[in-house]
Amino acid sequence: MLPPSVLVGSLASISPSLLTRINSSLSQGCVPSYFKNAVVTRLLKKPNLDASSTSNFRPISKLPFISKTLEKVVETQLRSWFSKSKISDPFQSGFLEQHSTETALVRVHNDLLMDADAGKCSVMVLFDLSVAFDTADHNVLLNRLNALAGISGSALDWLSSYFTNRTFAVKSETFSSDTATLTCGVPQGSVLGPLLFAFYILPLAGIIQSFPDISHHIYADDIQLYMSFMPHQLDRLATLVLCLTQISNWLSSNFLVLNANKTETLISAPPELQPKIEQEIASFCPSAKANIRNLRVIFDPVLSLDSHVKTISRSCFFHLRNISKVRKLVSTADMEITIHAFASSRLDYCNTLFTGLSKTSLSRLQAIQNAAARLLTKSIRPTHITPVLQSLHWFPVEFRIQFKVLVLTYRALNNQAPSYLSELLSPHTTSRNL
Repeated sequence: MLPPSVLVGSLASISPSLLTRINSSLSQGCVPSYFKNAVVTRLLKKPNLDASSTSNFRPISKLPFISKTLEKVVETQLRSWFSKSKISDPFQSGFLEQHSTETALVRVHNDLLMDADAGKCSVMVLFDLSVAFDTADHNVLLNRLNALAGISGSALDWLSSYFTNRTFAVKSETFSSDTATLTCGVPQGSVLGPLLFAFYILPLAGIIQSFPDISHHIYADDIQLYMSFMPHQLDRLATLVLCLTQISNWLSSNFLVLNANKTETLISAPPELQPKIEQEIASFCPSAKANIRNLRVIFDPVLSLDSHVKTISRSCFFHLRNISKVRKLVSTADMEITIHAFASSRLDYCNTLFTGLSKTSLSRLQAIQNAAARLLTKSIRPTHITPVLQSLHWFPVEFRIQFKVLVLTYRALNNQAPSYLSELLSPHTTSRNL
């Protein structure tokens, strides 16, 4: 198998043949068999997990470069058709243009804060699906594409061929397994896989939307439900339990496995009400947690994000201490890249949520940036930090937060952000000229 760099370098020569092969595949509704052979490598889900346990690894399928080119053509057409048909879930943010974990969390966090300001209690449930991409049933998916999206003829034949007789071999260092047939699932590492899985779980949104009191958001296979109610309306939690039960039944009937051990619940309510709420939802959610990790952001019951900031602080200072040990061996330019990779990226991740952060938490974040600036410029501790940040052209943390909010607001107002954010904004109009 030739490396992609060789193919890219010779693209001018091979593009006519490549175009002919792609058009032939689409018109005949057939995917060549050598496009469906994958080499599966393992990737540790998180750096701190036990590498001796196979459950801590994520399988990634390495497919031929040209097959991914073919998949990209099909993906573009499918996305266009789904958008034109308006059959996608507006609250699915995974693998979509202009969508991200940050846009998803901004909407969820905003809803919870607005309800808290209105004096309401909230319950959030985060579902965890076990190997969801690997258990999707091909026949169910094809029938769903035909019934819900109206895909038929050669297009459906092509998708059927895409799933038929797929093979894979597992490779790890010097070990390589025998080739086996892939009978279910969408390949992780493929171009079409994420889009097809999002369509596979599309009916799930319909189940949730049948309960008007319950909101949801989905990012790939991460499903979050949340419900708000007044303190005297605890009986409404029966609706949440019913919804959770129907979701669990739907997942089971569609060959998806709910990982009960990793399903987490967060209760945002006065301390005296939390035991009563836990009792109401005990049949499905055995116990609530003080903090839950939602798309790498830690939510706490009072929605202050203080626990998340403390986690960022520990992580960033750990990396900065390690980076400082090699400061004399690395150039300034490379040192800046390293600091941005291990510290600044953590400060900026989902920092739109930091609006309204407490002064203590904001000071913690600023201390990280100050330490990073001093490390990069070799400034001693008593040096005033403002000129140092100015020399680096680094915004202080507070202004980085404001800048991110302004950018996201601009995008939402100009159709460059998800519709679930744009609908939250109401441009102000005045009755007089200003």
